[in-house]
Amino acid sequence: MPHRVAVLALDGLLPFELGIPDRIFGRSLDPVPGNQGGKLYEVVTCSVRPPGPVRTDSDFSILVEHGPEALATADTVVVPASYELGPVFDEGRLTEELAAAFALVRPGTRMVSICTGSYVLAAAGYLDGRPATTHWSAADHFQRTFPQVRVDPGVLFIDDGDVLTSAGVAAGIDLCLHLVRRDHGAAVATEIARRTVVPPYRDGGQAQYIHRPVPEPQFATTTAARAWALGRLERPILLRDMAQQESMSVRTFTRRFREEVGVSPGQWLTRQRVERARHLLESSDLSIDQVARDAGFGTATSLRQHLQAALGVPPTVYRRTFRASADTS
Repeated sequence: MPHRVAVLALDGLLPFELGIPDRIFGRSLDPVPGNQGGKLYEVVTCSVRPPGPVRTDSDFSILVEHGPEALATADTVVVPASYELGPVFDEGRLTEELAAAFALVRPGTRMVSICTGSYVLAAAGYLDGRPATTHWSAADHFQRTFPQVRVDPGVLFIDDGDVLTSAGVAAGIDLCLHLVRRDHGAAVATEIARRTVVPPYRDGGQAQYIHRPVPEPQFATTTAARAWALGRLERPILLRDMAQQESMSVRTFTRRFREEVGVSPGQWLTRQRVERARHLLESSDLSIDQVARDAGFGTATSLRQHLQAALGVPPTVYRRTFRASADTS
């Protein structure tokens, strides 16, 4: 059976954010390397009340055909943002309707929030003692309201195992793609991102979207250096070589790169090489040594260390996991 995702529609919801889970999880997929395709998820939208209209923050309501009982059968529950959270936002406590709805959620269900949906998870106790994020504009208020939560306002999303939170608005797309990547591998997530016309992975965090005083105009970028590096990940790449692609000093290039991408050139390179290794492990029969060389890590030991640090598993386990997923899909 497909993994069942219940999306909780609350009064005052943002239609864009409500639609993210269905857009990412709800479509059938053509076969891709490592996965036979088909329907990987079943998405159900539900309310805390019996079926009926739910207000949005726009000039229309939506008709939700499922009540809170849908939460009892969910493998994953997604809570998008709402502008009418009432005591959840003001006092950090659930309404009676929300408390009754969350009482139906089975133990072990994966809990996910998009944007300020994190307030609901925090009020329900799911974030106690855990790291979490929310929209950057609400981060200070969120931390004051829920001091037991370890708030990180600078990231696009946080994966804490069975509880995941995203930053504001479109970061919900990043988080949902991450869940697909975690469940079914990089190739499936990349195909869904391609259909959605979004990048499969965005570098940096939401700190780059926070309004700051406008700097002096800068016409030079690091785009060409990144494209150059992506075309030769299997080879040694030095910082000065990347800087030369933009005719910049190493110091200027490093500063400009971090301003544009949100991470250092070295961190960005490692991330790209990890993604290349994931793709090769899923879609090819290359040996671990060859995958390490083709991804630019040089040795199987280096690949193992970087994959363990990034994903928490060694290459052989990662390959076995997603090959098994493909064989049973």
